[in-house]
Amino acid sequence: MQSTDLGNKESGKLWHRKPSPAARDGIIVNIIHSSSDYLPKVLRFLNVAFDSSGDCLIAGDHQGNIYVFDLYGNRFNLVQRTAQACTALAFNLRRKSEFLVALADYSIKCFDSVTKELVSWMRGHESSVFSISVHASGRYAITTSSDTAQLWDLDTFQRKRKLNILQSVGIQKVFFLPLSNTILSCFKDNSIFAWECDTLSCKYQLPAPPESSSVLYKVFAVTRDGRILAAGGKSHHLHLWCLEAKQLFRIIQMPTKVRAIRHLEFLPDSFDAGSNQVLGVLSQDGIMRFVNIQTCKLLFEIGSLDEGISSSVISPHGRYIASIMENGSLNIYSVQALTQEINKPPPPLVKVIEDLPKNKLNSGGLKTKVTSGRVQRPAKSRENKIQARILRQDLTGNFENKENEVSDGLNKKRLQILLKGYGEYPTKYRMFIWRCLLQLPENHTAFSSLVDKGVHVAFLNLQKKYPIKSRKLLRVLQRTLSALAHWSAIFSDTPYLPLLAFPFVKLFQNNQLICFEVVATLIINWCQHWFEYFPNPPINILSMIENVLAFHDKELLQHFIDHDITSQLYAWPLLETVFSEVLTREEWLKLFDNVFSNHPSFLLMTVVAYNTCSRAPLLNCSLRDDFEYFFHHRNNLDISVVIREVYHLMDTTPTDIHPNGKLDAFVALTKGQYPVFNQYPKFIVDYQTQERERIRNDELDFLRERQMVEDMQAEVDQQRVEDEAWYQKQELLRKAEETRREMLLQEEEKMVQQRQRLASVKRELRAKEMHLQDATRRRFLKLQQDQREMELRRLNDEIERKNLIRNQEAVAKEMREDADTYRRKVDLEEHMFHKLIEAGQTQNQKTQKLIEENLAEAEQACLNADWRIQALHKQRCDDLQRNACYQEVAKLLLENRRKETEVLNAMVGEGAKKWEEAKEKDFHLKSEKKASALSDASRKWFLEKELDDALEHAEHPYNTVPRCQSGQAASSYVPRTSQLKDSSEVDSSTHISLNQRRVQWDTTEQDLMERVRNLRQRLTAQARNRCRTPHLLAT
Repeated sequence: MQSTDLGNKESGKLWHRKPSPAARDGIIVNIIHSSSDYLPKVLRFLNVAFDSSGDCLIAGDHQGNIYVFDLYGNRFNLVQRTAQACTALAFNLRRKSEFLVALADYSIKCFDSVTKELVSWMRGHESSVFSISVHASGRYAITTSSDTAQLWDLDTFQRKRKLNILQSVGIQKVFFLPLSNTILSCFKDNSIFAWECDTLSCKYQLPAPPESSSVLYKVFAVTRDGRILAAGGKSHHLHLWCLEAKQLFRIIQMPTKVRAIRHLEFLPDSFDAGSNQVLGVLSQDGIMRFVNIQTCKLLFEIGSLDEGISSSVISPHGRYIASIMENGSLNIYSVQALTQEINKPPPPLVKVIEDLPKNKLNSGGLKTKVTSGRVQRPAKSRENKIQARILRQDLTGNFENKENEVSDGLNKKRLQILLKGYGEYPTKYRMFIWRCLLQLPENHTAFSSLVDKGVHVAFLNLQKKYPIKSRKLLRVLQRTLSALAHWSAIFSDTPYLPLLAFPFVKLFQNNQLICFEVVATLIINWCQHWFEYFPNPPINILSMIENVLAFHDKELLQHFIDHDITSQLYAWPLLETVFSEVLTREEWLKLFDNVFSNHPSFLLMTVVAYNTCSRAPLLNCSLRDDFEYFFHHRNNLDISVVIREVYHLMDTTPTDIHPNGKLDAFVALTKGQYPVFNQYPKFIVDYQTQERERIRNDELDFLRERQMVEDMQAEVDQQRVEDEAWYQKQELLRKAEETRREMLLQEEEKMVQQRQRLASVKRELRAKEMHLQDATRRRFLKLQQDQREMELRRLNDEIERKNLIRNQEAVAKEMREDADTYRRKVDLEEHMFHKLIEAGQTQNQKTQKLIEENLAEAEQACLNADWRIQALHKQRCDDLQRNACYQEVAKLLLENRRKETEVLNAMVGEGAKKWEEAKEKDFHLKSEKKASALSDASRKWFLEKELDDALEHAEHPYNTVPRCQSGQAASSYVPRTSQLKDSSEVDSSTHISLNQRRVQWDTTEQDLMERVRNLRQRLTAQARNRCRTPHLLAT
């Protein structure tokens, strides 16, 4: 086993020596991807997928590196770095170089493996995509996640449909059936539906599995023909459904070691026509077991408990198995090596002849016991035994001819009997029977040496002569023809070889070795003597056909002769195309079942039988074109009738003209190396080869000279074109220069006109600018004058304000002086009054107490009434004064509003009136002061007199006469005396409250005067501003 580490290499070889996988494990190469860091680690592969050819596969690891591995070309290439893990891959798109990859961010991207560019980016899934299924045409793809499945058009990369489901029912898998237009959807509740791809209508639903073997399906696989569906899950039971009958037809129980099935995959075979019989089952232990679903036998297995398999993919042609191991590496297995023991041909029959008893020797009969055994693949268990079958034969029976025994143990006579009974071999086993009948050696080494020589020069341009739509089919045909040409030189000059090999290439396009050996066996046996008259058609073979036709249908031959139709027209087209032009696929396969089962002369008899069975339409043809059309197109002819006619001709044709005597018996290809084929005129072929080589050399020389002439002609033409272009360029330059000169002249004229207009505009602007400057200067001068006037007014206002403040301060000073004088005077009076009281207190305490007690109550009432009257009178005076002040302020406000324009003159007049009023008030103040002085003098005199009287009364309190007189006097002076006493008591009791009220009244009066002054100043300023504003507007 070879191992390859990708490392950091972007490309390289998969193996450095030709792999030779062992039969026990079948591993071709083990691929590891490890990083080259300081601590290297293995990058695990997650997904792998094959392309439609089966020779290339694509794999992605968990870091998003995607590699393409070419198993045929022994190369690997890093095609993309997605930087995130891939969850699914698909490489079988219609454009062979493109592939789909589902990423961990729930998106699907399409890349080109050749250009390594992003082709498209598809979004729409909300969870991880775990499956991508591509239609057989490569046009559509279905991507499946746990919650939805989406159908995409790969031509436009647009989403066509989306499958929405309930949250309680999840999706297991949605995929296309192979070679079909049907979509199969499998859900977690075991329901399986089939849908039509174009209309998306439900075709059918599979019934529920029986309850006795109920399995929750998790994995599915379908055969290539789309007839059988295999389903499995967490159980050791495997269910097989027939999709045509829509029923469960088989339940396979896996070994007890299998507890759950993780993956299912059918193993394709080139000879089973799509009805795959071998199923690969990957279980939970990491071992993938391959079983035959018909015989339920275990054929082989890959993986082990130590090196378990995580997932596997099988190539479309069934040659390779790519498995991702549990350790993250990738193993490539060879199916041929794994099935080598199974497909090994049986050994020769071992025949044992037992002697008869002596008493039966003379009985005239001999009994033989023949035991035949078949060597099988060595089994792993001891329970397997070699099967034996006992056959008895009479001595009178002839032993079968050796040629009737083929190497695979099949009896040719019995096959012929079976063929005559059913008319054809079973489709399922046809390819196997053909391989046995033709005894193909399968010389892999010899065929590889022929293929390694490359494409033969004679078939390099095969697609020009035979434009085949399928590139794969064209490539296989080209390789097969090249291998035949390398095997024998005559095949490179045979013009009809592609027509002869094409039906076999189309049939065996997935197995080129078998295709080559079938064609080579056909040429050696059924094309005998075809090349003796090369390059002409085989006249000897055509003569044999004409002789047989003359014997069995002279009328038809005479008709051909009458219309100048030779065997090259009615026989050779059928032979060189081996009837592929005139028969359908099924008819052709049925015919060659009989051809390969009989003598090589059977093919020549088929040509005669085809003509005789078509004698009616041929006898009606008279034109050569009609005959040519008939033998090159399909006709309404039953191939079974033709085959029966062939057998009749084989039996009824005389020996002297029978081709059986002219052609050799069947000879198989030799084992190991292919036989030498030289049954052709070598000198003609060599001469043609030399002539062709000479012609090719002459043609090469001619092509070389013609290429030189063409190059010279191209140089001359290029020079002429360059000269013409140069002259045209010069002419264009001259015209452009003239045009530019005219444009310059026009531009100069426009510039002159623009300069004139600009000069006039400048003059106008200069005049406007001078006017604006003059107006601005006048406005600026006016503004300066107004600012000076405003400054003068502001200075005058400031002077007036300072004068007013000075006058107010003088008046306040005088008022403070007057208040101090008044306070001193009051203090003096209070002192004198206290002295008077102290003098009165010197009287007798009893008399004084009685007098005071008698008079106290009456005087107290009078004093209270007088005090209330005085307070009310003072309040009324204050109210009248404040009312007068308020009315005066209101009048001033009204007068100021009405006479705003005359406020200055009014203020001047008001100032004069104020000075006169101030003089009058000063005069009134002086008079008041004089009256107050007189009042003070009289009150002083009164107080002194009363003091003297009191002293006198204290000295003579009980003098009656004086008492009466004094009583009268007292009665006359009682109010005054009581008033004095009352005032003394009031002054003594309310001295503090009066002082506080006096201070409050003074403060209130000062605030009121201040507010009046401020109001007057504001009104004066407003009047001045309003008087100035009309003046400014008028200026």
